Amino acid sequence: MGVQENGNGIVGGKNKYKRMDSDALEEDIVLSNNLQDQEGVFVEKRDTRIYLLACAIFASLNSVLLGYDVGVMSGAILFIKEDLKISEVQEEVLVGILSIISLLGSLAGGKMSDAIGRKWTIAFATFVFQSGAAIMALAPSFTILMTGRLLAGVGIGFGIMIAPVYIAEISPTAVRGSLTSFPEIFINLGILLGYISNYAFSGLPVHINWRVMLGIGILPSIFMGVALFVIPESPRWLVGQNRIEEARAVLSKTNDSEKEAEERLAEIQLAADLANSEKHEAKAVWQELLKPSPAVRKMLITGCGIQCFQQITGIDATVYYSPTIFKDAGIKSETHLLAATVAVGFTKTIFILIAIFLIDKVGRKPLLYISTIGMTVSLLSLSLTLSFMSDEKFGIELAILSVCANVAFFSVGIGPICWVLSSEIFPQRLRAQASALGAVGSRVSSGAVSMSFLSVSAAITVGGTFFVFSLISALSVAFVHICVPETKGKSLEQIEMMFQNEGELQRGEVELGDVEVQRLVQKE
Repeated sequence: MGVQENGNGIVGGKNKYKRMDSDALEEDIVLSNNLQDQEGVFVEKRDTRIYLLACAIFASLNSVLLGYDVGVMSGAILFIKEDLKISEVQEEVLVGILSIISLLGSLAGGKMSDAIGRKWTIAFATFVFQSGAAIMALAPSFTILMTGRLLAGVGIGFGIMIAPVYIAEISPTAVRGSLTSFPEIFINLGILLGYISNYAFSGLPVHINWRVMLGIGILPSIFMGVALFVIPESPRWLVGQNRIEEARAVLSKTNDSEKEAEERLAEIQLAADLANSEKHEAKAVWQELLKPSPAVRKMLITGCGIQCFQQITGIDATVYYSPTIFKDAGIKSETHLLAATVAVGFTKTIFILIAIFLIDKVGRKPLLYISTIGMTVSLLSLSLTLSFMSDEKFGIELAILSVCANVAFFSVGIGPICWVLSSEIFPQRLRAQASALGAVGSRVSSGAVSMSFLSVSAAITVGGTFFVFSLISALSVAFVHICVPETKGKSLEQIEMMFQNEGELQRGEVELGDVEVQRLVQKE
């Protein structure tokens, strides 16, 4: 009996050990499969992020053209004046007309992007700008130079309007802010390249150097040709055209999983309201914008207002006329003037890169507070320096520091966030046209500042002009507090609903928390 029990015990023990070995093997297999699944998900997410990054970069290349033109013209104009013997008024017109004429491109861009798609509107913008840049580089007279400038302005109008809209429409909620700020990043990169070009080619003969400076701007068209084979069409535009399967294919590439892609497609279809498309066609988009509902009116005030404040605080005057500012501070050598502008360009580019990492973590509104308050202090400092400490070594250093601080605060906040907000807050049926309207406000404001800066400075001094800019910047702080909601972490469709509900603009963060809780519950 004892042996039997012992035998059974041994046998039982062996069976027990065999079962334990079997269970352990099964657990190892399950664990291995889980690790493989997790590794597959990680690789898929990494590939999705790389694809989104490539789309955002290629879509933003048009912004390099705008930035390069702004940066290069600040130095090229010194040599154009000497070569073509133009007056101060002609100088103001040449510099500022690009911003004014670009409103034509922005207005037409909204309609065109709704008709032919976001992708091909980007391509058209590149072609028009490059044509203008080529004419400017070869211009034998001021009249021909202005013709090329007008054509380049129209191309820029198309480009600055469509790039943020396109990126916002292809981006998932979690990274939309960072990716939508890419056009502003590339504008700053273009400005830096323009400053470097000025410094590099300033030693050439006067009748050649400014032509080389302007002609270099044609190069990005090569990369845009490659981009057209990489970037997809906007899924929201495809849904609006009832091309659902194509939209699904794009969303599957820009979201981490098929489930997320299907959820996003369902949201877009709901927002597009395809069942009531006849109703939307009957009521023209422009009619809805010109006679807006209370919700659309709030969107327009926020979107167009932030665009205007971005420009009327004088950023384009600071960039276009930085050599004039530094000359007023006491720098005499043209080489030193252009070298100082390169420092401004580097500062602008570095801080826009910082903004990328903060915009989806800190949020839009906190960065706007930091930006507008910092700009107000920097502009006031520059005004006082130019008024009371010009031609002094310390005054020169403080002027350069104030200009760099101004562009730094601009680049970390209102610079990129302006375009992010204007591409986020409008509903799909209005997004292209309303963004075009905001871009028009931006370009008109920029043109007005650029075309009047020299005349106003002659009347009230450069220091007095920047004091006015500091007062306007102080008003922008109040505008941000009253009119700008927090949109961090919200889908485009959720932002639209937030504007629809009265009073929710000030409750944005509370609502965001509720939305996140609801999503967690749904996932569970």
